[in-house]
Amino acid sequence: MKEKAKVLDKEALNRSIVRIAHEILEKNKGTEDLCLVGIRNRGAYLAKRLAERITEIEKAKVPVGVLDITLYRDDLTLIAQQPVVHKTEIDFDISEKTVVLVDDVLYTGRTIRAAMDALIDLGRPKSVQLAVLIDRGHRELPIRADYAGKNIPTAKNETIEVRLSEVDGADEVVIIEKDE
Repeated sequence: MKEKAKVLDKEALNRSIVRIAHEILEKNKGTEDLCLVGIRNRGAYLAKRLAERITEIEKAKVPVGVLDITLYRDDLTLIAQQPVVHKTEIDFDISEKTVVLVDDVLYTGRTIRAAMDALIDLGRPKSVQLAVLIDRGHRELPIRADYAGKNIPTAKNETIEVRLSEVDGADEVVIIEKDE
């Protein structure tokens, strides 16, 4: 596997987060009944960053939670013999709230379907919106992002790597080409 192209550097990634934060506020007319839930792992960090930008813009705090979808995946047996289950950390009621699900990359839609199943087990939101940093296409389910930092059409032999300083030591998005 080799790095084919850098599609977002640190500054571009930050601009995408600021823009998504503004779009969320515009669509929802502020922060009332709004909460962010990041899909573990990188989605959680992006949700936290979005919440920080929203607080800067609106001077109002938005609840942020972390959702682990491991047991809701439809490919559970394919990813590991003994998958590691992490903790879902949502310490607020999502019932009758507008929940913005946050993830790093939208691909087939299966991760988002699993996340919605997990969310519904926690309560009945008024609505669920989806914010992703990258939409790379190739959907297998009828799911679309309400907010996307960047649309990057990719080939099947390519993957998108979102690297965040909290996990990877740098902020960037790159296309990786798989060896054939």
